[in-house]
Amino acid sequence: MTTTHPRAERAAQARAARTQLAADGIDGVVFGWVDNAGITRVKSVPLTQLEHAAEHGVGAVPCFDVSLVDDSFTTTPSSTGPVGDLRLVPDLDRLTPLAAQPGWAWAPADRYTQDGTRHPGCQRGFARRLTEAVERRGFSVRAGIEVEWVVADAAGAPATTAPGYGMTRFIEHSDYLRDVLRALTDQGLAVAQLHPEYAAGQFEVSVAAEGPVEAADTAMLVRHTIRAVSARRGLRVSYAPLFTEGSVGNGGHLHLSLWRQGRNLGHGGPGRHGLHPEAEQFLAGILAELPALLALGAPSPASYLRLVPSHFAGAYRCWGLENREAALRLITGSAAGQANAELKCFDAAANPYLAIGGALAAGLAGLDAALPLPPETPTDPAALDDAERLPATLPEAIDAYEKSAVLRQSLGPELYETVLAVRRAEADLFAMRTDAELIAATRWRY
Repeated sequence: MTTTHPRAERAAQARAARTQLAADGIDGVVFGWVDNAGITRVKSVPLTQLEHAAEHGVGAVPCFDVSLVDDSFTTTPSSTGPVGDLRLVPDLDRLTPLAAQPGWAWAPADRYTQDGTRHPGCQRGFARRLTEAVERRGFSVRAGIEVEWVVADAAGAPATTAPGYGMTRFIEHSDYLRDVLRALTDQGLAVAQLHPEYAAGQFEVSVAAEGPVEAADTAMLVRHTIRAVSARRGLRVSYAPLFTEGSVGNGGHLHLSLWRQGRNLGHGGPGRHGLHPEAEQFLAGILAELPALLALGAPSPASYLRLVPSHFAGAYRCWGLENREAALRLITGSAAGQANAELKCFDAAANPYLAIGGALAAGLAGLDAALPLPPETPTDPAALDDAERLPATLPEAIDAYEKSAVLRQSLGPELYETVLAVRRAEADLFAMRTDAELIAATRWRY
């Protein structure tokens, strides 16, 4: 009995994909990954090179493990800097022709070493490892990430100052939003909602829940598509945590639901608001690790200008049913499949693979320890004397991250170390900036 080498399998898959893409008028394929600073990086190949790229990968310098938001670099003991090479291997199962970039297709990439083993610093690999750990326990997780963005004119000013959630804003940009909706739908994404948001120039889109790695992939594709649609209309897009000083920011709210044998454990259970015991323990684990998780889900110094009370950002370490000021908002929905929990404290600067993988690690730790959920916060926590604020600065989140045995173990030494190095370096980079200077420095980076 003969076995097919995975590289040969990938090449065969790429060969079939190339034929279809050529018929669709595709000339090139872009491969994307997200670094530890939350910046999406890409490489591309002409369509004729897709089989070679699928079989052997595309070269990628390892120094991007320690790249910062301003494209400078820090160092770690495990990082080789400019020496050596990694291979970007596209996931052809997510190969997607780009509706707003005619002639191009896109695929997320995993990072491998030259000898064909997975790079220990691969963030997508981390999310996959934790997804598999959940599945080994007999569970599955459905996830989704809301995408909020500010659309600006060519001069960089918000493209609309019409009322938040207002019909006027929607009418002013209905053609633009139709283009966004069409592009996402043409790419096979199931859009759930698309609407004006609160801040000047801000909009939001949410898509159907899917597996954790797939949800992170989709978040990348959605953001890529919105930016491309905007560029074709002469508009600019910002996913930065805060666009305008004193306003609300761009969240990257993570929605999660725990399932077993096709049943949503956030619905129909004996616990509070229909939670099953395992769902309570899973959410309790996330809540317990939340200060440390901010180093993954709110990774920028600018994140903490967004993460303030009374801005719907989830600045308090608590949970509550439909409580939009709690970091962990429980949503029961109108049907069993809709019940989920929303992490409101995460923002759009986060690497989605790190954010999702970290949340899964924390949830599993809660299951292992059978952690109980603390009492619910049924009101605005800002009105309570004993409400616990989450870290108010990146250094505070870094301190919690360094104390987290859960994240240290789940990330592995190399990835844990490079994330820490990047967070420390960015905290130092912006330590002397005013709020306005920090916003200006990060406004167009994400």
